[in-house]
Amino acid sequence: MTTPNDFQSRTGRIEVDEVEIRRNIDKVGEGLRAKDLDALRQLYTPDVVSFDVEPPLQHVGIAAKLENWAKVFLFFESVTYEVRDLTFTVGHDVAFGHAFARLSGTLKNGTTTSGMWVRVTYGMRKIDDTWLIAHDQVSVPFDISSGKGVVDLEP
Repeated sequence: MTTPNDFQSRTGRIEVDEVEIRRNIDKVGEGLRAKDLDALRQLYTPDVVSFDVEPPLQHVGIAAKLENWAKVFLFFESVTYEVRDLTFTVGHDVAFGHAFARLSGTLKNGTTTSGMWVRVTYGMRKIDDTWLIAHDQVSVPFDISSGKGVVDLEP
């Protein structure tokens, strides 16, 4: 039988977990700004599956995910990663969330780019008391009539 204290305890734990999850998403931005692949590695499960905006359809494993971030560092002199409207639903050891995100900054050739807003979905797992990204999916809406991505939308 569940008591009111059990409910309050679990509700408090969910709030603490959500704060930790949000902090980890903030750390993605920090790792990108610092161009620190080791810091980013600490935020993902070893078997992370990423459905990123560039081919192939899926990137499996931490090495593949870090390779995507390393490509960003090849093109950008300075990187900014902005997340808006982040929402999570948190369970005991899994959580899922969604947000809008934008990667922008200054390219190696000196050009400043405002980037584009994308939709991102996160699947999180709690492993050894630490919340890690086990899945992410990044997408842009597309225009059915032209078959092209629509990259000028803003949240």
